[in-house]
Amino acid sequence: MFLPIVTIVGRPNVGKSSLLNCLAKKRISIVDSTSGVTRDRVSIEIEHEGNLFELIDTGGIGITDIEDITHEIEVQIEIALQKANLILFVVDVREGITPLDVNVAERLRKIKKPLLLVVNKCDAPKYDLQTGEFYKLGLGEPFPISALQGYGRVDLLDKIVSTFPEIDTKPKKTKSLMKIAIVGKRNAGKSTLINTLAHEERVIVSEIPGTTRDSIDVKFEIDGKKFIAIDTAGIRKKKQIQDSIEFYGMARVERSIRRADVVILLIDAPRKISQVDKKIGDYIKAQFKPCILVISKWDLAKGVEFSRFTEYVQSRLPGLSFAPLSFLSALEGENVIETIELAGEIYKQANTRVSTSELNQALEKAFTLHHPTRRKSKISKIYYGTQVSVCPPTFVLFVNDKSLFNSDYERYLSNQLRKYLPLSEIPLKFYFRPKSRGSNLNAEEQKYLGGRKRQ
Repeated sequence: MFLPIVTIVGRPNVGKSSLLNCLAKKRISIVDSTSGVTRDRVSIEIEHEGNLFELIDTGGIGITDIEDITHEIEVQIEIALQKANLILFVVDVREGITPLDVNVAERLRKIKKPLLLVVNKCDAPKYDLQTGEFYKLGLGEPFPISALQGYGRVDLLDKIVSTFPEIDTKPKKTKSLMKIAIVGKRNAGKSTLINTLAHEERVIVSEIPGTTRDSIDVKFEIDGKKFIAIDTAGIRKKKQIQDSIEFYGMARVERSIRRADVVILLIDAPRKISQVDKKIGDYIKAQFKPCILVISKWDLAKGVEFSRFTEYVQSRLPGLSFAPLSFLSALEGENVIETIELAGEIYKQANTRVSTSELNQALEKAFTLHHPTRRKSKISKIYYGTQVSVCPPTFVLFVNDKSLFNSDYERYLSNQLRKYLPLSEIPLKFYFRPKSRGSNLNAEEQKYLGGRKRQ
């Protein structure tokens, strides 16, 4: 299927990111009055009137002295322009035509691609009259819109899809792609890994910490299988967050973890595991997400043994002791494909369903080995368990008194079930329920309980 690409460009602070969020009806790009917030290409697929297209937000043209990455931002803009089937040139009605707008217009005129001139911030009727000024740019009829209020949104979408060629751009039902969130502290090598997977300079790589601000979805393919990698901003200690941009970046990291199928936690081999790494690990565990602990920049860790480093990681991140480890160098391309294959394996585990009899045999073994701590005269009992969901595998255990089963025993059960069932490298979720006569059982559960009574 041909997927048209629509690229948003313009000088800084004209509302490009607000326009992407407006058209997508989602908060995708970070919006802030500070210049240079958007640096990479931020994209999302949008459907309108049965037509699907990819919308790309870019950094501001003409930004200078942004932490020595001005050239890298410009490269990302140029790539987005070359890929575009349609360009949205955004200007600010309140500021009128600026010298930088003129420079951008001249550049776009040379590209000779279909273009719509979008006049943003038309938040009141009086501004519609002022859009006429922009005819001077010689780029056709100005299109008024208020990205903040949503005024003109549907009309602009109608105009966008009307420019597409007469070929099939209708969305087709396809199998959803596995999403892999790549998270970690600042400068851990997340963007380098993304570019290695995408086989292009998809995101800016810099030694300057905090270069990536937005969460960015990047499609890639390995051996005919397609995936989505989510690049995220680097996290640092809460007290070190300097502004709202970093705060929203952290919020997007947490959202990326929540919507991921598998999370790759990048651990920078040359640096010690920090409180930030632990905080990310705790959040991944709290969301019951399958996780791979990926030791990045392993080529720089000279003279360190795999086994000793593995013990070190597990001792510092005990809550993710079940998570497999992978050692790689994204820059050298070492073990990258194997890591993605491993992500596919643990995703398959997370989708595993076990039979009620298989589950209860494992529970019986675990319970025989170790009972919960006895309280006064109460003796704990597990009558039976059943799996109710996947991703994560979720089990309801019917017991005599759920207050007897605390979080320590839940951890014990998780470790035991991972040992006995084909769920060795993923988090498990439990609900304890008091057994009642009115409990609804499915046919498999009734058969299992009937067999136990006969025994």
